[in-house]
Amino acid sequence: MKLQLKSLALFAMLFICSNVIMAQKNFTTKVIAHRGAWKAQHLPENSLASLRHAGEIGCYGSEFDIHITKDDIIVVNHDNEYYGLTIATSTYQELLAKKHSNGESIPTLEEYLKEGMKHKKTRLVCEIKTSTGGKERTKKLVEMTVAIVKKAKARKQVDYITFDLEGGKLLAKLAPKNEVAYLTGDLTPAEAKAAGFNGIDYHYNVYVKNPGWIEEAKKLGLSVNVWTVNTEDIMQKFIQQKVDFITTNEPELLFSELKATL
Repeated sequence: MKLQLKSLALFAMLFICSNVIMAQKNFTTKVIAHRGAWKAQHLPENSLASLRHAGEIGCYGSEFDIHITKDDIIVVNHDNEYYGLTIATSTYQELLAKKHSNGESIPTLEEYLKEGMKHKKTRLVCEIKTSTGGKERTKKLVEMTVAIVKKAKARKQVDYITFDLEGGKLLAKLAPKNEVAYLTGDLTPAEAKAAGFNGIDYHYNVYVKNPGWIEEAKKLGLSVNVWTVNTEDIMQKFIQQKVDFITTNEPELLFSELKATL
């Protein structure tokens, strides 16, 4: 009896996931899970578990953030600090002393890519953070990241985003075949394209203040992403404008809103 129940539960989960993945193919706007799909399942943000769940529920992409440690290890975490330790001035071994709530250690970029490549249909949206160690450390972070992605043979699955203008320009030169989108929102679409970016990825308020930018970006051949959208009304606003991607902490909710438009 227990075996039958487990089998039924597994079948139901696979059925739901397959429907989500099939539906995603029909959506003009794609779902990007912000720091992975963590919220509904109470998973740590930017963890391997949240990445895995983003793949399981059929997200087009899973966004994650990277920093460089004192001893030149690239790790995945949103903030400059990791449970009280400043990443830029800490060694990787020092960071390993702290654990996420699910027992995971802070992932290295290599570990994150390895897990992500198990989910071939999930884009790995890598946000390169500006290092608190200064411009040279940010430059090193960019250079090492591109090299690690190439070594892992993950280039075709990785997209890049950054707030750092100079870092983004360098990314565009080092990874010309990858999507590189600008986050800050202080450049017009034309200025972003001239700087070497092939996408804009701005906070939704930037588009509200500059309502013509979405159409302008499309005409210039730039991809358009909007962050971080967590409510139905704002989701619908940008679904109707047919942006390419919406980045959200609520991917399940966004799937529901997208399905309502079919």
